[in-house]
Amino acid sequence: MSGDQLLPGEEPVPEGTDEAACRETPDVNGAYPRLTEDQIARLTERGQHRSTAPNDVLIQEGERCETFFVVLSGSVAVVEDYGTPEEHVLRVHGPGRFMGELGLLHGQVAFYSAVAREPGQVLVVSVDELRRLVARDATIGDVVLRACLGRRALLVGQGAGFRIIGSRYSPDTRRLREFAIRNRLPHRWIDLETDEEAEGLLRRFGVGPEETPLVIWRDTTLLRNPGNAALARLIGLPALPAAGCHGDVLIVGSGPAGLAAAVYAASEGLSTTVVEALATGGQAGTSSRIENLLGFPSGISGAELTERALLQADKFGARISIPAEATGLRPEDDDHYVVAFADGSRIAARAVVLAVGARYRRLQVPGIERLEGTSVHYSANVYEAQQCRTDPVAVVGGGNSAGQAVLFLAGYAPKVYLLVRGPSLEAHMSRYLIDQVDAHPQVEVMLHTEVTKVVGRQVLEELDVVDNRTGRHRPLAVRGLFVFTGADPHTEWLAGTIALDSRGFVLTGPEALEACARPEVWHGRGRSCMTLEASLPGVFAVGDVRSGSVKRVASAAGEGAMAIHFVHRHLGHSAVPGSMGTPAPVGGSDVSPRIRHKESAWLA
Repeated sequence: MSGDQLLPGEEPVPEGTDEAACRETPDVNGAYPRLTEDQIARLTERGQHRSTAPNDVLIQEGERCETFFVVLSGSVAVVEDYGTPEEHVLRVHGPGRFMGELGLLHGQVAFYSAVAREPGQVLVVSVDELRRLVARDATIGDVVLRACLGRRALLVGQGAGFRIIGSRYSPDTRRLREFAIRNRLPHRWIDLETDEEAEGLLRRFGVGPEETPLVIWRDTTLLRNPGNAALARLIGLPALPAAGCHGDVLIVGSGPAGLAAAVYAASEGLSTTVVEALATGGQAGTSSRIENLLGFPSGISGAELTERALLQADKFGARISIPAEATGLRPEDDDHYVVAFADGSRIAARAVVLAVGARYRRLQVPGIERLEGTSVHYSANVYEAQQCRTDPVAVVGGGNSAGQAVLFLAGYAPKVYLLVRGPSLEAHMSRYLIDQVDAHPQVEVMLHTEVTKVVGRQVLEELDVVDNRTGRHRPLAVRGLFVFTGADPHTEWLAGTIALDSRGFVLTGPEALEACARPEVWHGRGRSCMTLEASLPGVFAVGDVRSGSVKRVASAAGEGAMAIHFVHRHLGHSAVPGSMGTPAPVGGSDVSPRIRHKESAWLA
């Protein structure tokens, strides 16, 4: 029988079954594959064997893990709160399994400990070697990445990791929870109002309710109402570069457009920094399933697409910092731009790519504010969906994001209402989604319907909805509300610096040049404003933030890649990998043959 402890939903290997004949026990989300002998052999070329004794700690919870372990013999337990009264085993790995989840690849701290249960051997591979192998070996890369993604999702669903103690009515509690959820950080929220555990924890740490929200990590670290940056540093998310940093290109925003720009810029030898105010992936990162993206016939979740892009950007040397909220942009005399941030930091770059995307519009109806973050949500992910297993929920919106959310939530909730104020879904939703929504037995589409009031003191109890043709009101008993009603650009910090359209989106190309408030900055350039260029030379806008953009993942990624082509033209050189922008003669191709070869090898 396998040495693996089974999670809910797994079937045990029957007693007496030959382990060699049943090398793969049923898995959860592909999170616990067993490596083949050939895969272990390839990993062995980059690592070394190590003997283990009972109670040897291979990974310590709360510490940065720099080693990848594969079990060769014996068994290793994955334990949360190791060495404390709350200690409990999450999983036991037998031969062929490996330790690690998403934080391993991103340099975050470990959310659990790994402890040997019996004598055996493990294969030890450094994280740097693992990253190189994942990038170059598609077979091992897919196995490891899919397992790490699945394990992170399981950790989030199990409420592992740090704890947030705070009131559901507190804006700071909602802020911390949103940051943790959007960055896919394992955590558990303890409601100050309804959770009995909250009072005991406050007494243990000698903290009053007025000092909440709190973040508690392993009962040894206590943060009182930390900012997002403090929480990020605790977990090991990368900070901003040191003061005085200068680079070739600064990318503001890390949705599909920003990440595509990062991959192409870094792979073509440009020193590249990406900054993100809240969470990588943008709106696409919150999507449960993207089914119309070229090359993914069975679809891909926004989280997986984001993580794959992050690893790709990291492979080429792009630096990604979270959270870093840009507050200002200004040109420097030496042909650089300086971007200022909310914490007082500044970064200078020769070119800037604006990929800040747009933010979902909040629904403005009576009673909604106090329930935002608890029963009212502006994204639909596993953490939120798991709270909806027993009660009906409603989704507001008529676009693709709403359609994807409906289908995802229907896998958890017994009933999902889709509330659409228009007469049909055809105006804004793709045909493939409309067909799936119409055919799903647990989904009810309510056209000509608008929410007028949210009812509930601590949790959502019902909605008051109105038929906008007849004016007839009716109550709708639901316990969760998910809102996808369009988005507004995040460009307040750019007003007065570059040209924006009437809705705040960034103008580019001829429209930007025509609206430019300082036409003198273009004098002597010997060129006009390029297609994705804003009203300042060397500043580009891509994705949802660009005026006139197509709100699709594929088009956003394409614009991000295209922007780097224009960055090269602006800089007036072709970059050679590793040169950090060594000047070369202008003319001919913008990308050197060496770069094209490197890119082709990666895409093959």
